[in-house]
Amino acid sequence: MSAKSKAEFQLPHAVEAIPGTEGWERIYPYHYRFVTDDPERRAYEEKMFWFYDGLHYPEPMYPFDIIWDEAWFLALSQYNTRIFAIPPVYGVDHRIVNGYLYISPVPVTDPKEIEARVAHFMERAGYYYQNWDRLVAKWETKLKATIGELRALKIEPLPALEDSRVVFEGVGESKGYHLLRAYDQLIDLGIRCWQYHFEFLNLGYAAYVTFLDFCRKLFPDVPSLRLAQMVAGIETIMYRPDDELKKLARKALELGVDGVLSSSGGFAQVETALKGTEAGRKWLAALAEVRDPWFYISAGTGWYHHDRCWNDDLDLPLASIRTYLDKLRQGVAIERPVEQIRAERDRITAEYRALIKSEQDRATFDQLLGTSRTVFPYVENHLFYVEHWFHSEFWNKLREVAAIMKEHGFIHDVEDIWYLKRAEIKDALWDLVTAWATGVKPRGPKVWPQEIQWRKGVMEKFRAWRPPPAVGTKPEIIQEPFTVVLWGITNESLNAWAKLREAGDGASIPRLTGFAGSPGVVEGKARVCRSVEEIGELQEGEILVAPTTSPSWAPAFVKIKACVTDVGGVMCHAAIVCREYGVPAVVGTGSATSVIKSGTTIRVDGSEGTITVVP
Repeated sequence: MSAKSKAEFQLPHAVEAIPGTEGWERIYPYHYRFVTDDPERRAYEEKMFWFYDGLHYPEPMYPFDIIWDEAWFLALSQYNTRIFAIPPVYGVDHRIVNGYLYISPVPVTDPKEIEARVAHFMERAGYYYQNWDRLVAKWETKLKATIGELRALKIEPLPALEDSRVVFEGVGESKGYHLLRAYDQLIDLGIRCWQYHFEFLNLGYAAYVTFLDFCRKLFPDVPSLRLAQMVAGIETIMYRPDDELKKLARKALELGVDGVLSSSGGFAQVETALKGTEAGRKWLAALAEVRDPWFYISAGTGWYHHDRCWNDDLDLPLASIRTYLDKLRQGVAIERPVEQIRAERDRITAEYRALIKSEQDRATFDQLLGTSRTVFPYVENHLFYVEHWFHSEFWNKLREVAAIMKEHGFIHDVEDIWYLKRAEIKDALWDLVTAWATGVKPRGPKVWPQEIQWRKGVMEKFRAWRPPPAVGTKPEIIQEPFTVVLWGITNESLNAWAKLREAGDGASIPRLTGFAGSPGVVEGKARVCRSVEEIGELQEGEILVAPTTSPSWAPAFVKIKACVTDVGGVMCHAAIVCREYGVPAVVGTGSATSVIKSGTTIRVDGSEGTITVVP
């Protein structure tokens, strides 16, 4: 095979900078850059396969928001490499190209080392699998304690003169020092939270992948979707926020205030009207009971600061409650068809189990499937605690830091803080507090507003650029399990993406392929929605076409016929939720949102993983 046919993608160092963004590299940590002046590192980068992580980052990275990428860069990799010693893979390396995040799983290539790691993995992972429920309960306690510390953290402004208690109680510390310490604690809590995030996650995926590999040896032609259906119908707390909205919709009908909730206007107007009646006040009391913690659900993935949660903007859950009220008035079921999904799960499981001839293989099948079902809830539950609850409170706590920086002229707007790296914020705070302590003007107000303005322009140019699906050298075969089941990266999907990219945006593509995410075949009008704000345009019976989905999009699944996403594999969030709602889905299409237009009639085959444009 020639070098050209093997690579099939542009080498990372050949990607050109966007005109007008020269110097963009300083926005991000230095080790995220593809380098040209280090021959050894460059050779390593060119031989690796780097794919765009659009599953988590559908838009360019803000300088501060990269904190979560730094956090999982460390956490995932350490658990793979240094803690559980997953035999065939080390960690996942990260780079940035024109503001977009690219990642590359690092394989263990030496068979002897793979063999040496097996014993460690079996002992350590085995302990977690055997004690899963007890350790997860301990994990939940740790996460809630970390969120409690975050809530208790005080970000206090700098006084013109310290309170006299500092003197008369011998405090010996200033508010300037407290501000520096609080920022350090805030960042530490964020990194610590992500240490916990990956304590179980890799093992959760590993259990499923082990089951998948075993079944493929028994049944070489078994579709991945069939295996995914065998672990469907399991309750997770990620459904709880949406379930609370359904309860509130029913409560509104019960109290007779559904008309007020369905009236035009935002939550502020609705709340005022509800306060005027006894029934309305009862409904508001029911709302107040569930807001903490279930309304700490992000409007997006939770990875970006602008993904505000329901508690920040009650118009978001109100829109969902209105959707459920419409359904209830029509007599349409709004619950997930859990019993139906479980019945199909059990039917498929029994069907394949009956085909197993060996008693030993049947016992192994039962054991691996049981482990997969045991660990599966964590794969979804951790999202609520970390990406949604913790992140939502973390973003707002940092806004308190930003308010102090704005007061002292370091930034013009609270939301400007996201254009600074976390280390730059610490430097700016030192400038701020030392100037405050000394009684002189700080340097920051002359530096940061101008730099932020330039960075805003760079980010706009980044948004207009379309990142290639991958750069570097394509491997002969993609086997790394998480890459396949979570991100949906396979040799076949990359070939399909390449064809889409060659055709270009707006091209007439009669047929797209992706992963069979949830079974069923339907035809309908497409509705392209790139954010939760656009979900309001979704009409009854349409097919949702999106980059990816998040838990805030749950009410859409009672309206749509099917779902199509750009990114994700058979175990991504969109695929899991569609299976639970019994909605056909094709995920990991690469560029569906670019080549499918709203209003186009399409046929979605969630069993085969295809989308066909109907003339």
